[in-house]
Parts: sequence; structure tokens; C-alpha cells
Amino acid sequence: MSETKTPALQYRLDGPEDAPVLILGPSLGTTWHMWDRQVPELAKSWRIFRFDLPGHGGAPAYPAGSVSELAGRLLTTLDQLGIQHFGYAGCAFGGAIGLELALRRPERVASLALIAASPRFGTADEFRQRGVIVRSNGLDPIARTSPERWFTSGFAAAQPAITEWAVQMVRTTDPGCYIAACEALAAFDVRGELGLVGVPTLVLAGSDDQVTGPAEARTLVAGIPDARLAVVPGASHLVPVEQPAAVTDLLVRHFSSAWLPAFDSTTGQLAVQVPQAQAQAYPVQTAPPPVAPFAEIAPAPVASELTGRQDAYDIGIKVRREVLGDAHVDGVLSSADDFSGDFQELVTRYAWGEIWDRPGLDRRARSCVTLTALVAGGHFEELAVHTRAALRNGLTPVEIKEVLLQTAVYCGVPAANTAFRVAQKVIHEETTPQE
Repeated sequence: MSETKTPALQYRLDGPEDAPVLILGPSLGTTWHMWDRQVPELAKSWRIFRFDLPGHGGAPAYPAGSVSELAGRLLTTLDQLGIQHFGYAGCAFGGAIGLELALRRPERVASLALIAASPRFGTADEFRQRGVIVRSNGLDPIARTSPERWFTSGFAAAQPAITEWAVQMVRTTDPGCYIAACEALAAFDVRGELGLVGVPTLVLAGSDDQVTGPAEARTLVAGIPDARLAVVPGASHLVPVEQPAAVTDLLVRHFSSAWLPAFDSTTGQLAVQVPQAQAQAYPVQTAPPPVAPFAEIAPAPVASELTGRQDAYDIGIKVRREVLGDAHVDGVLSSADDFSGDFQELVTRYAWGEIWDRPGLDRRARSCVTLTALVAGGHFEELAVHTRAALRNGLTPVEIKEVLLQTAVYCGVPAANTAFRVAQKVIHEETTPQE
């Protein structure tokens, strides 16, 4: 286990030291123990590298604000161990890291498995809302509802020990690192780049997964040129935990038969051979049936569109969505017409693309300034919008209260009185966990 500090990750190695390396990436809120049932079989032919996300499983709590940053930390950890070429299997958040590696450092990835993954996880609003709830209430509400997101109801009822393990795993995660991971998933979107994934890819989904199920899996298969789909029946989001034998079998078959060689010596990479024992046991042309039945479909490659260089409007629309949320921005822009459209472009370009994106103040500070200015001007409809934004930007309800108390002194008690009523309603709506 690693004891190094940021930017390295906490990790564990199992299996023969001279075997090809296979990385297993965890889901948000879990630890490397989610892969315990896969390791004994996989470690017969691969050197298994498991890692914890920051603040998970007792790992050092150094939050990472993007998937690319976490992928970079993983590569730093691998570099320290001299690991240059590897296979990668990741579940949910771990799958996002795998996609990032395959897109940004394809020369290092021999083969890829994406489990319960998606090119975009839900909506940015959903994950930022989850961050607001954790910041206001801690992780207990998320922990208590994790089993219903992760497992089928039958499995949760039949396996109370595993269900409780799942709750405690989330409950003991560092809240700041969990919030940062939510922000990372809110910003993650590689839908337009799937055609650039150039490694053999297995896309695996649980048939009953309501988070990232077969629909999201088919989006990945349709976009990745060399991808195949496996749907495991009787499984929800944490497929490796709920159907360990089926997942193990699928991973063995995939990584035994789909392993790209490393680049030649001019790249500085090391050549890695396909594990011979498994390759003989499961020939490509006559693979045995899996433990649980699964369906496979052929890939359907699609062309990707690369975006051009961003101008102030492109930056502004991105910042505006991150701060105010997709639902609000979509509503405002959809209601714009020939009369108001130019004004919305001006606001997006200059308020959001220029001022809100300046480095001199962080978003928390800008929210404090904005709340105060709105109270002073009596713009209470906008105050409601920016109270939600302040929560998304990291202000707690207590900090918002302090800002409004300050406005009572400098903007007047009547204005602050109205502001408290507006903000109280918004804070209640945004911070109350959904049961």
C-alpha cells in the first residue's frame, strides 16, 4: 500500500510481479474492496493494481476537481512504480478515468473495460445538487440511500451484511473529497470524443441499473469504434459486487483476447504480452459461455466532431451553466427571442465569459459580492437564483446567513428581511435530501 502524498494515489498490488498489469478503478463512494471477488481469479495471470479515490478508504484527503486531474495522479503513481503499459477496468467514476486515459494517453492503455459507465453521467445539475446536500448535511443521507442506487432490491434484502458495508463505506468517505468528485463528474462529458478511443473496449452494464444502465452502455458502444457490449441480468449499478462471477468471467475473456501491444522502444514504453494461460483457456474463436447469460452487440462507429477554439461566449456559457445550472440556463435561453436574444448574448459573453471567469476572485467570493449587490438593489428574484448558485459555488447556509446579516447593516434591515425570506426558501429546497 502506498503511503505517498499527493499527487500519488493510495494503491494495492496483487498477483505475480512479472505479469502484465491490470488496473481496477473504483466507483464514487467505494473503495478498492469492491473488487475483492474478482482479484483471486484475475491475479492468476495479471498483476492487479487497485487504487482508492482521494478521501476514500482512509486515503489521504486531497480533493481532485476533475477526472483529468485524477487520471494524472494515477499516471504519476504508476510512473513511480515503473508501470508504463496496462489494461484498465473501471466502474462508474472509475470508468470515467479509464475513458480519460484512453483519450489522452492511448499509448499506455492496452485494453479497456467500462462498467456501469457513461460518456456523461446524468446532468451537471444533479451532481452539483448532490454536492450541496453533502456540504449542508454531511454524507449520511447519501450513505443511507446508496444501497437502493447500487443494488437490486432482492440482493439488498438477501445480503444485509453487504448492504451495511456499502453504507459504512460511503459514510466514512471524506466529505470534501466526495464533493470534489461530484464536481468532477458534473464537468465530465466526452460524448463528442468517443470516436477517438482507439483501444479494444468491453462495455458492461447491469440490466437493472437505474443510474448508468444499458441505454448509457449502448451510447458508449455506438461511439467507440472497437467496442462490444455485455449486459448482465440481475444486477444494478455495482455489478462487480452483485454479480462477481459473471463480471470476472467477462473480464478474463476480454483482457485475454483484446490486448494491444505497447509502442516500440522509441516511445519509451515496455512491450507486454497477452497472458498465455488465459489465452489458451479461452481462445478468441471459441470463448466459453459466461457464468450468467449476457447479450452482446457489434460496435457501430460514429464520427466525432472536434470543437474549435473557444471565444468569450463559449467560455461564458460554460461558466454560466456551472454556476446557475443547466435547467436555469436552458430556460432563459429558450425564452429568448429576436428582442431579448442580443441581451442574453451580452450577459453570457461579458458577465459570465469575462467577469465571472477572471482569476482575481474565486467563485465563492464572487457569490458573496453578488448576493450583497442584489440585496442592495432590491433584485430579489435574481437573489433566489444566485442563492442557489452560491450553494453550488461552495458557500454553506451558515456563510450565506452571515452575508445577509452584513447586508442588514449596509443595505438596510427591510431589504435584508426580504432577502432572508427568499434565501431561506431556496436553502430549504436545495439542502433537504430527497428520500
